Amino acid sequence: MHARLSPYFLLLALASPPASPAETLTLQAAQLKALGIATQTVGAADDGRPGGLPARVVVPNEQMRVVAAPVGGMIELLAVAPGASVRRGQVVARLASPQALELQRDALQAGSQSALLQQNLKRDEQLFAEGLIAESRLQATRAAAAQAGAQASERRQGLALAGIAPGKLGGPLSLLAPIDGIVLEQAAQLGQRVEASAPIYRIARLSPLWLEIQAPLGLAAGLREGMPVKLANSAVSGKLIAVGRVVDSASQSVLLRAAVSKGAETLTPGQVVEVELAGADRTGQRLPAAALFRHDGKTFAFVQVSSDDQGASFAARPLRVVSQGGETVAVEGIKANERVAVKGVSALKAMLTGVGKE
Repeated sequence: MHARLSPYFLLLALASPPASPAETLTLQAAQLKALGIATQTVGAADDGRPGGLPARVVVPNEQMRVVAAPVGGMIELLAVAPGASVRRGQVVARLASPQALELQRDALQAGSQSALLQQNLKRDEQLFAEGLIAESRLQATRAAAAQAGAQASERRQGLALAGIAPGKLGGPLSLLAPIDGIVLEQAAQLGQRVEASAPIYRIARLSPLWLEIQAPLGLAAGLREGMPVKLANSAVSGKLIAVGRVVDSASQSVLLRAAVSKGAETLTPGQVVEVELAGADRTGQRLPAAALFRHDGKTFAFVQVSSDDQGASFAARPLRVVSQGGETVAVEGIKANERVAVKGVSALKAMLTGVGKE
């Protein structure tokens, strides 16, 4: 299958043989307009900000909890929804569970049996002291009482692990919020039957938050823990708490982690932001991802080499990608204040490579 271009551009492509990446493409003003070519000055979007890098907002692991069904049953109440604030100990759901009733019954029976054997033990100890029973009978009673006590303790621990209060039988099982925080996710629906350990809610404390930052390898080498971090165009700030030691093979970037406490309430987990590392020299220039194209296994951008009222000329310049995040890419091989094509790049590439010819 051959790539197709508009009839107008097809005439342009057929009018001249394919150019090589080293050659210059010259277009008239009418051609620039027809092909939608637009340019941007390199560094114009930086506003002089130091160390702009892409980052993602995440919740620290120790600040997240999962409310799960301790036993199998049916959800008969969901008291909160995603985004709601909860307090520790607050009832967030109720579960109707026959298995919970069985655990309560077993615990009551084991407790009653243990109490009965403790009474037998006291009686036999008194009878043995009076010389009315043999020592072997006392030892047997002691062993039975110890076994019953251990079983009762096991049943009580089972109730505690399931979040079930000991006592009389009956009533649904209340599930409580383990921490103060915000409900991030609801994983079950009202009336749903769930198995033991099935997640129902995910709750997190949203201050402080982490920023996971992708930094070029050359930049990361000069960073250290404790360096200040600030969100671009924002008062939100924090500090660097970890510099990764593993390099991503595709982007040649290193993962940095920063803790943000000041202004953390304005951030949302999963949000993509841009951060500035004070004192860090950013490697490369940033370009919109749409300005780059691939050809023969290399990355290029169309640099405007001349321009006047009659038209403009572009040269395909090979670049090295340093890092990529969101809609921008940091590259080496281009200077600040040069102009690059950011729209109509596919049309220029087709002219360069001859795509569209049958």
